[in-house]
Amino acid sequence: MPCFDRRQFGRSLAGAAAAGLLPADLALAADPPPETRSIRLKKSLAICFAPYYVVEPLLHAEGFDDVQYVDAEHSATSARMLDTGELHFDQDFAGQLVHDLDTGRPITALGGLHIGCYELFAREPIRTISDLKGRRVGINDFHWGEHLYISIIAAYVGLDPERDILWVTRESGSPLELFAAGETDAFLGFPPEPQMLRARGHDRVILSTVVDHPWSQYFCCVMFGNRAWVRDHPSATKRFLRAMYKAAEFCTADPASAARQLVDGGYAERYDYALETIQKIPYDLWHEYDAEDTMRFYALRLHDAGMLKKNPNTLLAEGTDWRFLNELKREMKG
Repeated sequence: MPCFDRRQFGRSLAGAAAAGLLPADLALAADPPPETRSIRLKKSLAICFAPYYVVEPLLHAEGFDDVQYVDAEHSATSARMLDTGELHFDQDFAGQLVHDLDTGRPITALGGLHIGCYELFAREPIRTISDLKGRRVGINDFHWGEHLYISIIAAYVGLDPERDILWVTRESGSPLELFAAGETDAFLGFPPEPQMLRARGHDRVILSTVVDHPWSQYFCCVMFGNRAWVRDHPSATKRFLRAMYKAAEFCTADPASAARQLVDGGYAERYDYALETIQKIPYDLWHEYDAEDTMRFYALRLHDAGMLKKNPNTLLAEGTDWRFLNELKREMKG
């Protein structure tokens, strides 16, 4: 992993706070100290998770001396590691969290991270979501984020995602590469995948969850933790979330510095892709959008698509905890 100057970056964050770009009081003295000084997060190359990769100095300010980024090969690996406590927190598409709760995963949703980042690319003559009927759509696997999201979107316009769409899984090749080669008709990607496709001449997007309703009205990705760990470490959980939301506001206030941190830290390969993504996503809307409403929206969409076994209200009652988020909204207001 490339090296970067942590002290210099910490000074950058401190300078942003002093200039009013971030709340100045990095760790509220009124809160008890964290129950543990160690915290483990997943390392990913998803640029839209930028706040995760600029948060380390802020976590140190919250009392975490040992901040670890743990490699996880894919979503299934990260799920296992979080379930066993090898990871403490993760982030994912809200619909994925609802599905995971439905399968009994011991997780607790805690707060929204950012709004939309997905873009749906399609070939001619596809112009609308309804045109996906009978078309080949590439996904990594069933019940992963892109499969769930496309299914929800398709069901929302009246399609039956199980019968009307021809799903092509990763067993046939990388979903991005299959689309680029013309072997599939549509592809749903998140940064840096859209930039990679555009660089190869593919720019037909029929839906962007950043701007298109109703998807842009809800969080895309939600932060969550190991349920037992959150229960046993309430102060550490709140301090983690506070650091994350200050990191999110830093990304909005100084996207150039945030993008440089991602590249220098080995979390993004190209500075231009990182900067474009961070400038495009309004990370500072975490206190305006409603995480609880987001989870309910996607739970109902999955239920309508016939993709849930349990009652949506039961799932959300068992698998969400908004106390920390609500406290931070009051404390960090303005």
